[in-house]
Amino acid sequence: MNTAEMATEMPADDLVKLYGQMVLIRLFEEKTNEMYHRGHISGYCHLYIGEEAVAVGALNALRPDDYVIGAYRDHGHAILKGSDPKRVMAELFGKITGVSKGKGGSMHMFNRETRFFGGDGIVAGELPLAVGLAFAVEYRGGDEIVLCFFGDGAVNEGGFHEALNLAALWNLPVIFLCENNEWGMGTPVASASCSIELTERASGHCMRIEKTDGMDVLAVLDTTRRAVQYCRGTRKPVFVEAVTQRFVGHSITDPQIYRTKEEIAKAKKRDPIEAMKKRLIDQRIRLPQELNEIQQQAAREVEEAAEFAKESEFPRPEELCADVWDLDHFAQEVKDALSSGRS
Repeated sequence: MNTAEMATEMPADDLVKLYGQMVLIRLFEEKTNEMYHRGHISGYCHLYIGEEAVAVGALNALRPDDYVIGAYRDHGHAILKGSDPKRVMAELFGKITGVSKGKGGSMHMFNRETRFFGGDGIVAGELPLAVGLAFAVEYRGGDEIVLCFFGDGAVNEGGFHEALNLAALWNLPVIFLCENNEWGMGTPVASASCSIELTERASGHCMRIEKTDGMDVLAVLDTTRRAVQYCRGTRKPVFVEAVTQRFVGHSITDPQIYRTKEEIAKAKKRDPIEAMKKRLIDQRIRLPQELNEIQQQAAREVEEAAEFAKESEFPRPEELCADVWDLDHFAQEVKDALSSGRS
């Protein structure tokens, strides 16, 4: 089914929902950029501006109880998976009200309640963890699946091949979704790999492979739905490549001197939000003023998130050692379990 057919058959409210989610993420990232340059956010920070269609399309194909894990460009993923934007912004501020109590910051969002197992600051570090999550699902006899986001730069890491191989070998229900924005930091894919077709890099791992237009939210949704249906039904992994574009630098301080203004302008002509807005207006699903109201509501929500983060407290010093793995305590628990006959 092509996206034009999808747009005709999908309920109008569902199409509007996709648009609203992309708008919310875009405005959240723009506010993040503002707060960073005003000194409220520090450390590494990577924005998702331009790539919204990938997260929105993919995550709308999941059930609420499915697991998601991602890389360090993760703010929007955390929100879409159910985290309150206020708590996500507070995490960026390093506040105790953040989703990780201010300890994770931009690159390490984590919310066990929503089954969002984080951004990961290590390139490709999330792929083996996704395999572990999928193994746990199978071990417990569940029917959930795991969706793992990563960038094109991760494809060059050993963990990528190890994860795909093990997932295929053990028949684990994980979807490996590569957000290919065509730049690994400031290096284009063609300068980092002899094979610029990333689907070829996954083809040796005995799994189903899909490729989609990451600038079209309906294309991503359609592709991910097929992947989810196959993965959930067969309990086997899938590799999906979503070709997208980021409109900003690799990180928030990246001047992006390696790209020409013309190249960036060309990418912005395929803005997924503007494309969806045009579709909604052309198909008379919503009037322009109604879409403006959606944008204004999202802007208010983002502003409230920033104010919440500003007003929240920083963690107290004793929080530094809270939730830290205590090996001695764990060893004692194991001894107690063995002595009592528990397993």
